Amino acid sequence: MKCAIVPVTAYQQNCSILVCEETRKAAVVDPGGDLEKIENALEQLDVELEKVFLTHGHMDHCAIADDVRKKYGVIIEGPHEDDRFWIDKLPEWCEMSGFPHADAFEPDRWLVEGDTVKFGNQTLQVKHCPGHTPGHVVLFHPGVKLAIVGDVLFQGSIGRTDFPKGNHEDLIYSIREKLWPLGDDVSFIPGHGPTSTFGQERQTNAFVADTRFG
Repeated sequence: MKCAIVPVTAYQQNCSILVCEETRKAAVVDPGGDLEKIENALEQLDVELEKVFLTHGHMDHCAIADDVRKKYGVIIEGPHEDDRFWIDKLPEWCEMSGFPHADAFEPDRWLVEGDTVKFGNQTLQVKHCPGHTPGHVVLFHPGVKLAIVGDVLFQGSIGRTDFPKGNHEDLIYSIREKLWPLGDDVSFIPGHGPTSTFGQERQTNAFVADTRFG
């Protein structure tokens, strides 16, 4: 499996295109906007889109998920149903933020801890990691040691928890108890900004470094 990152929207959100190199099937993770950019990337990669995966319900991560679903005839999987209230209120959040309009939608499948998602010949594990939002999930591919973490963790930082139903303690627990056990050598793609590894963040991230917790 390989991955291409397409920054979208004014928030420069990292929309990921996962590619199964054996079948040339693909999955788009967190299509928040700029459909034409995503379409162009799929064409350049010469792949067939099979799934849309969502890490959480914030507009910059999911606003055009339904547009992608309708255009390509694919299904949407994720996030956890605890983020339903975010998706139900997409039109309001977009209007309040000056974001392009998006209608509410229903994913084809809500995800829970222990689920797997599949496309092509690839399988990713689902980790429910609340804190930034209550229904946030992380997708982990053990074969290539890659995690798509949305807004849970960033290079040198962590997700905000001042949004409705955010919880700082839950976020710290999610990172340290759900992500760190996956291995220091796991690379991760955050929702914004550059990639990193769990090992690097355990050493240098002031919010969740091992030295902070003893």
